[in-house]
Amino acid sequence: MHAKELLEVERRDIRALHYTWIAFFLTFYVWFNIAPLATSMLQTESYLTPDHIKLFLIANVALTIPGRVIVGMALDRFGPRRVFSILMVVMAIPTWFFAFGNSATQLFVSRLFMSIVGAGFVVGIHMTTLWFKPKDIGFAEGFYAGWGNFGSAAAAITIPTVALQFFGGDDGWRWAIALSGLLMALYGVAYWFLITDGPEVGTHKKSRKAGALEVSTWKDLWLYCLFIIPLYGVLSLLVYRTQAMGFLSATGGIICYGVIIVMVIYQIYKAISVNLPMIKAGIPEDDKYPFKSVAALNVSYFANFGAELAVVSMLPMFFATTWKLDPTAAGLIASTFAFVNLWARPLGGYISDKIGNRRLVMLVYMFGIGVGFVLMGVLNAEWPLFIAVVFTILCSVFVQGAEGATFGIIPSIKRRLTGQISGMAGAYGNVGAVFYLFIYTFVEPNQFFYIIAVGAFIAWIICYFWLAEPENAFGDEYKMSSVDRQIAAEQG
Repeated sequence: MHAKELLEVERRDIRALHYTWIAFFLTFYVWFNIAPLATSMLQTESYLTPDHIKLFLIANVALTIPGRVIVGMALDRFGPRRVFSILMVVMAIPTWFFAFGNSATQLFVSRLFMSIVGAGFVVGIHMTTLWFKPKDIGFAEGFYAGWGNFGSAAAAITIPTVALQFFGGDDGWRWAIALSGLLMALYGVAYWFLITDGPEVGTHKKSRKAGALEVSTWKDLWLYCLFIIPLYGVLSLLVYRTQAMGFLSATGGIICYGVIIVMVIYQIYKAISVNLPMIKAGIPEDDKYPFKSVAALNVSYFANFGAELAVVSMLPMFFATTWKLDPTAAGLIASTFAFVNLWARPLGGYISDKIGNRRLVMLVYMFGIGVGFVLMGVLNAEWPLFIAVVFTILCSVFVQGAEGATFGIIPSIKRRLTGQISGMAGAYGNVGAVFYLFIYTFVEPNQFFYIIAVGAFIAWIICYFWLAEPENAFGDEYKMSSVDRQIAAEQG
């Protein structure tokens, strides 16, 4: 697949791709509408402090974690058209609550629920898989994700202008956020009627079991259970930070920790109850897949997308405080990190399609992320702003490329489980974001960049040993096992 084909809008698959990246763009625009307005909120709302903003940034990525896992399961059952449309409409509600909240508590709670909108990413990944062949999926999903991810850059560029210039006044930031939620809700309604789940009625295939990811061996099952723990356990960091800032009492904290423990136990129970009978009965050899590859991609996405979410959240304030810029200028310059999405993420997917070795592409990009964040770590006010922007763009090229390479691999691991695998990997991106933003509350920005670099190098090591090249990753059709054919026959 080549870039020029994106202009062939008479093709149904190309139209589906454009409809879907626009949906993803709007969810990201809403998701990151707080970052460029942080300084404006501090100036106009006397009850807010910089620590509140840092807490809101953690809340902004928290519930995306269980949200992406749940949405991944819903995808394999109901299909991406319904899930994406409903998500966009429903998530406009907490957006409006945040826009017009008048206390730190109201803003925190509404931002927490708003974070679920970040689950939209995995919906579009699944939709794109239904419309494109394995040999083209890297570029298609890279384009979808890159242009959709640009929503965060668009928010950084336009939201301050809309708030300060178009609406103006102390409440300008509120109306700008409310408008973003309205646009998303309207498109959610339109998306329901614009698209179908693949080119044919039977394109969307349901998984055998709902509630947990299918695995192939006992060893894979225990590894899967181990990887469930951080998905929900990382929320304890949010509870700890919330309690430390006085938003939660000691009793409330104990209750929240208890809920997290119950969630982890329940998900492990579901994983065992779903997979135990199938493993005992015997998994056909042609239906097996290595869960280690899923685990490696989870860690990889923790390190690349988690880093992106964390950096995009703090970068406007970093530029504003380090080089003494106004909010509009800081937002515009910080947007260069996400602006690269437009071409770097599609490029990562395209390279993974063309080079014939998706694993190698992943390893090169992950190593580049580590080097890029080391370079950002040396930045301070003594460096020319131009060099800071160059380092930011260079780092972002590797971050976005690694994300594109990640989701160039996922659809070929196990086609019928793409929704759940995408959901789990995507959720690990948010685990990374919560973890990194939690660390950010204790360190200086330069130290923060070094920590992210270490995370990237660790992910590189894990990918080197665990990530396997998927079968038939460059074919005209996805691999169909005997179980896949049986399910297709049962579903008519």
